Amino acid sequence: MRRIVFVGAGSFIFTRNLVRDVLTFPAFRDCHIALVDINPEKLDFARRAVSRIVDEGGYPATVTATSDRAQVLPGADAVILTIKVGGSGSDLSIPMEYGVDINVGDTRGPAGIFRGLRTLPAMLDICRDVERLCPDAVVLNYTNPMSMLCRAMQEVFPNQRIVGLCHSVQGTAEMLARWIGAPMEEVTYLCAGLNHQAWYLEFKWNGQDAYPLIREAVKKPEVYNYEQVQNEMFIHLGYYVTESSGHNSEYCAWFRKRPDLLEKYCTHGTGWNPGLHAMGWKGPSSGDDDALVRRIEEELRKPVNLARGQEYAAYIIDAVTGDGDLFVFNGNVRNRSLIENLPDGACVEVPILASRKGFDPMHVGPLPPQLAILNSVNAQCDEMAVRGALDTDPTAIFHAIAYDPLTSAVCSLAEIKSMVRDLFRAHSDYLPEFRYLD
Repeated sequence: MRRIVFVGAGSFIFTRNLVRDVLTFPAFRDCHIALVDINPEKLDFARRAVSRIVDEGGYPATVTATSDRAQVLPGADAVILTIKVGGSGSDLSIPMEYGVDINVGDTRGPAGIFRGLRTLPAMLDICRDVERLCPDAVVLNYTNPMSMLCRAMQEVFPNQRIVGLCHSVQGTAEMLARWIGAPMEEVTYLCAGLNHQAWYLEFKWNGQDAYPLIREAVKKPEVYNYEQVQNEMFIHLGYYVTESSGHNSEYCAWFRKRPDLLEKYCTHGTGWNPGLHAMGWKGPSSGDDDALVRRIEEELRKPVNLARGQEYAAYIIDAVTGDGDLFVFNGNVRNRSLIENLPDGACVEVPILASRKGFDPMHVGPLPPQLAILNSVNAQCDEMAVRGALDTDPTAIFHAIAYDPLTSAVCSLAEIKSMVRDLFRAHSDYLPEFRYLD
């Protein structure tokens, strides 16, 4: 019996949808689904949701729910990671005190880096258990900050089959196809760069360049306002970037450094928090957990959708460990001459072929220079953050944040150092091994 382990199964929507997808493949109809989470309430929600899928789909699969991953990892074919370590309130509120108005804060910059510092020790512990208990398993990571975590795991465990996955590539491709009226099955593309900042180097409809149609589409106010930041970057840089406007407004210096720019570019199509300063944000609501429980209970009462979705995980697992065909997807791996003008060894997002042999990343070549310079700055900040995390070096963490495009556009070096000190103090319970930042 094939075994798939979900670590961080309390990520309710992800777990439910990925299990649904996996069970649609004939090779996994009778697999064992093992759900792991340290939060008993969230684990029970996941167990109830997955059990409904199994029952209503008539699958001969079995389900286990546990807080102890060592019980269920032995013999696993695939391990899917969707964990979160610690809250995120101070990730946003402390930078905001220094004028760094962050939107989501899970991928880069001060918030993303400290999220990564909190999360990486747990990820490395999971990889150690995988190495000990199921060394041949495919490890699929959905946890952010994607680039930093995958980069560190792939360095420390180079022999494990680890790849990072995100839905922004296929999700944005579907959005672009919809804007130009193209059926998705007639669209092909070449996409590469960094996670949350990859670029469609080619976007074709029936083999013909579709970029002229996209340029016409974004002239329509309803299309432009749907994703303002992405569309501004496309208009000025010439290539469409993958991740949504809310995320992308954080990863460059152009959109969030002044109130007038927040008002102009981040009030439509950004999602999440258009401008925390403007909203008078004081921190996360104390009712968030209760509201989440109510939403999950509502979801559990809805009819079960058994149709396969578009997340990559199930297709990859079927191609590598099941009976499936070859599968090409965009994933996150270390740059070994894959993108020639990005730092060697950094984590990049490129097309990858999944097969019974494992993962074969595609050589892309150089990016256009106006794209490479932005990717390179962010990749090198990721690199410094990873080194700081692995070496417990707070100065490297400071330097990574000092060169973050948004932070450096707002703060002086002295202000950034003070902010980083404040963040270390706020996260001291999670980062006891870091000495004081001089």
